[in-house]
Amino acid sequence: MARIQYSDPSKASDRTREILDKNRHANIFRMMAHSPSYFEQYCRLGGAIRHKGELDPVVRELAITRTGILCEAPYEIVAHKRIGKNVGVTDAQNEALENWQAASCFNEVQRAALAFTDEIVKLKKPTDATFKAIASKLTPAALVELQLSVGFYIMTSKFLETFEIDLQPVTEVVG
Repeated sequence: MARIQYSDPSKASDRTREILDKNRHANIFRMMAHSPSYFEQYCRLGGAIRHKGELDPVVRELAITRTGILCEAPYEIVAHKRIGKNVGVTDAQNEALENWQAASCFNEVQRAALAFTDEIVKLKKPTDATFKAIASKLTPAALVELQLSVGFYIMTSKFLETFEIDLQPVTEVVG
């Protein structure tokens, strides 16, 4: 059960209700809607991460799901395994993300991106070797997008866990 009550959409502005409607009134968004201006900007950046840019969506979703795993955020893991599947992440890849280093289902770019993700989450910053490995495989724009995706979903995972956002059936909240 969430640590504070979810916002009441009936008391929200038209703009906030519009954003909630677009996001299927998922619990995370109902909680964020307590702060309408932050909620709107959060959704704007999240939309850019998921729908704009040049980073391969499979790489992006592998990194986001791995971030959720490392941040111990079940809501994020469930949602992004489903989103990942919709953009081409295989069932084998989703299943292997807990221990990706031992798996053979990831290509060289995906492995470099997962190592980069692990170090962003676990260390002060990625090591030079890990940074060089992923930088040699991505354009500067895609590299920036990967880092911002991981950072955004660290924040999201921490938000989910801080407020103890209740899980919902994934089919209700992820298209």
